[in-house]
Amino acid sequence: MVTTCTSCGKPIEGLADDIAFLEKFDVPHPGECALCVWRHLLAFWVFGKFRKTKSALSGKTIITTFGEDVRFPLYDRAEWVSDAWDPLTYGQDYDSSRPFFDQFKALQGRVPHPQQSGTRNLRSDWCDDVWDSKDCYLVRSLVECENLFYGYRLYRCKNSIDLVFCFEVDSCYDCLYCFNCYKVQHSFDARDSIESSFLYDCRNVQNCFMCWNLRNKQYHILNKPYSKEAYFEELAKYDMRSRRAREALKAEFARTLAQEAVHRASYNVKTANSTGNFLEECKNCHNCYLLESSENDRHMYRGMNIKDSIYGVGSIIEKSVYSTVDYKNYDTVATLHCDSCRYSMYMDYCEECEYCFGCIGLRKKKFCILNKQYSEADYHALVAKIKEEMTRADGGLRFFPYDMAYGGYNFSTANIYFPAARAEVETWGGLWEEPREGAVEGVPGDATPDNINDVPANMPEQAIICPTSGWRFNIAPGELAFYKERGIPLPRCHFDVRVLELFKPLTILTTFNGTCCFCKKEIQHNYPPEVGYQKIACEECYAREVS
Repeated sequence: MVTTCTSCGKPIEGLADDIAFLEKFDVPHPGECALCVWRHLLAFWVFGKFRKTKSALSGKTIITTFGEDVRFPLYDRAEWVSDAWDPLTYGQDYDSSRPFFDQFKALQGRVPHPQQSGTRNLRSDWCDDVWDSKDCYLVRSLVECENLFYGYRLYRCKNSIDLVFCFEVDSCYDCLYCFNCYKVQHSFDARDSIESSFLYDCRNVQNCFMCWNLRNKQYHILNKPYSKEAYFEELAKYDMRSRRAREALKAEFARTLAQEAVHRASYNVKTANSTGNFLEECKNCHNCYLLESSENDRHMYRGMNIKDSIYGVGSIIEKSVYSTVDYKNYDTVATLHCDSCRYSMYMDYCEECEYCFGCIGLRKKKFCILNKQYSEADYHALVAKIKEEMTRADGGLRFFPYDMAYGGYNFSTANIYFPAARAEVETWGGLWEEPREGAVEGVPGDATPDNINDVPANMPEQAIICPTSGWRFNIAPGELAFYKERGIPLPRCHFDVRVLELFKPLTILTTFNGTCCFCKKEIQHNYPPEVGYQKIACEECYAREVS
């Protein structure tokens, strides 16, 4: 039995429990640690640059994050769900003389895919993975949002810019992991707070500036209380309309948090018998991250209402293995971007299907294999044969090989969490994408006006070159109006660079050994040594010290 990861060589934690869990699905252990499995799964989740192209069906202009070398035809989402084409016409017979994955890959390259995920949106074409939202621009993974610019994984947010993993916030800017906030800026882990800036781990605060660990407070600066009048007098001394001044404040606040703030061992809230981080209302979840309202899971990353599942990411899924950005699936193995599928395996962009195997682009189908229709009896007989042959060849059901990903590893979500060089990716059989940039001209981001008062009205007409990535971007008219109204200086970097930088604290998927700064007992926490935090506390001491 393999006890160390075949990819990174590290010991596989919880191996016996993983094997017992996977046996319920008749799936063998992958032989890799959870981090290497996640890296593999997330390579199939595109985080590419937004670009224009043409629908392969109608020729209309469409917007997508798939790269220029995508292997399959792209259809406009509305066309893809229409009756203008039939995915069953691409069906092929299973060939026992060829590996299953070779056959699936050939089919995958022929069947059209939607140019982006999401439905029921209004004026949100420049978005991806967006649902029931309107007037959003260059945002990814959002539900029921309105009037947003730039961000990732948002729920019921509106009138905001540069948000990551925020729920139900309004008129906020540059916020990470904030909930139920209004007019909050430059904050991380703030809840139920209003009209404040530079908050960390604060609850129910109002008119606070550069504060941490506060509960039910108002008119505080650097955790020092002020009268209402004195607070605004002191606040006026900070030049928040200057980009250089704000960047200096960010650096100062980070140094202060490292020295003064109490950091709890994890960000978990209302959890029972669970390990991992950023869990909320979870029970019996082992080594899981960024989950809400989930139960009995192992090694799941990002989602809500997940139950009895292992290795994956999604929402409202149950009894799944190797789930990759799925929604409302039940009893599935190895599914990619599928919606409301049941009792199925090896599915790619399928919706409302059941008892299907190795299918792509199907909607409301049953008993299909490689997009070919079968009777119920013939379906079950052939699936049993395919699984038997996969077991002989590969030892059982495995996840898709790296070379079947939708695009380059460097433009996938995996690269956010597990950055890798091209040579290393290619040793895994993965893909790499070299963007074909045209002539890049514009004003360097560092050369744009420092003070928002000095930004001209025609700024949206001017291209800006990001000093970090070299990518070109523009300030949208509505974005400029937001900055002007709130006294926020222009950003100097490309919006994807800003979002990924904001996202960094949520990319730490390992634990570290340490001691509680108060009671000195040994604890496991989620802060790497380089952050330099001086006060990391166990749950009991944190609850006593921060109240």
